[in-house]
Amino acid sequence: MNGGTLLATLAGGADLTVPMRLAAVLFVTALTAAAAQISIPLPFTPVPFTLQPMVVLLGGAALGSRLGMSSQVLYLLLGVAGLPVFAASPLLPQGFGRLLGPTGGYLLSYPLAAFAAGWLAERSFDRRYLTSLLAMAVGLSVVFACGVAWLAWFAQPAPAGLSVALRTGLVPFLAADAMKIALAATVLPVVWRIIGR
Repeated sequence: MNGGTLLATLAGGADLTVPMRLAAVLFVTALTAAAAQISIPLPFTPVPFTLQPMVVLLGGAALGSRLGMSSQVLYLLLGVAGLPVFAASPLLPQGFGRLLGPTGGYLLSYPLAAFAAGWLAERSFDRRYLTSLLAMAVGLSVVFACGVAWLAWFAQPAPAGLSVALRTGLVPFLAADAMKIALAATVLPVVWRIIGR
């Protein structure tokens, strides 16, 4: 299967110009930053509940692997530069230090997760609900794998260890994130159907 991305199709099959690619990347970067502002701190974990993973995966699938990844690299660069694009944190200020803290692994996973969802979308996984759900699940698995590994072994000021990282960085989010990707997986197939008509 090789059907191209939603972005390329919306562009009418023409080669995407540099301004079109830049605008798409900036749009998804801005959506990711906006989703970070919808943040719910949880008392039993240093990882807040946000809508970011859903935006990262949808953006990656819509833009494709390279542009989706680029949007998240740009998001991280803006955050490292100190712009207030990361979720609010009582522990760490905005800026580079956030990548060293408990949520660093989740944040650093975003380019990889967007790439994975985009790569599968480039192979038409975003055209039907079940394959779209699979693409979202693969991307979310990347987010959780990186986030939990970072929390367990690398997070500053003190790594949590694997059992604590699983208990605080994975288990509390599984049900809600499963619902988020179940919802996200409906978006692109619906858009493809509308375009097909």
